[in-house]
Amino acid sequence: MTKRWLGLLCIACLFLQGCSGPKLEPLSANGDILAFGDSLTYGKGANDGGDYPAVLSELTGLSVINAGVSGETTTQGLARLRGLLEQSSPQLLILLEGGNDFLRNTDPDITEANLAKMIEMAKAHSIPVILIAVPQKSLFLTDANLYSALAENYDLILIEDTLADLLKSPAMKSDTVHLNQAGYRALAEAIHLSLLEAGALY
Repeated sequence: MTKRWLGLLCIACLFLQGCSGPKLEPLSANGDILAFGDSLTYGKGANDGGDYPAVLSELTGLSVINAGVSGETTTQGLARLRGLLEQSSPQLLILLEGGNDFLRNTDPDITEANLAKMIEMAKAHSIPVILIAVPQKSLFLTDANLYSALAENYDLILIEDTLADLLKSPAMKSDTVHLNQAGYRALAEAIHLSLLEAGALY
């Protein structure tokens, strides 16, 4: 299977199943997008400029702040997010966190509660949220159910199956839990597509 074929297959999958959810207001050209999360946001496994926030900035022409911290749990993220929201006043929050909770066998109820508090924090600042589903530890790498529950409860755009599908492909990952340059680009393309479909870009 060639890299080109894998890339085309990945993009096709993203178009078919990568995102779902409500509409967004058009994003301002001079506003910031806050990409918040752990090492998958930071870009572990990619070269400089190959992380998904950098690629998303390239695709959209907008400022995307990389607020990823490797190894962070949702408990740590919850403690960190408030200051970032107040400091940067972003027009959109992209939330990708939970993987380290799963690796450490954290009670899923705790993970869900922490993510819910982050979402509520953003909503209190009138900041819309895009939620990216993270696969749980399992043989088949399927999204943890808590992400779809949160998206439904808070009426969020959810990018589902994308990260799990990318991590199933050796050509898209640098190790068992991190993407590589191609994988991060594919993730950024999925987010870009969700923004287009939601009316945030024109």
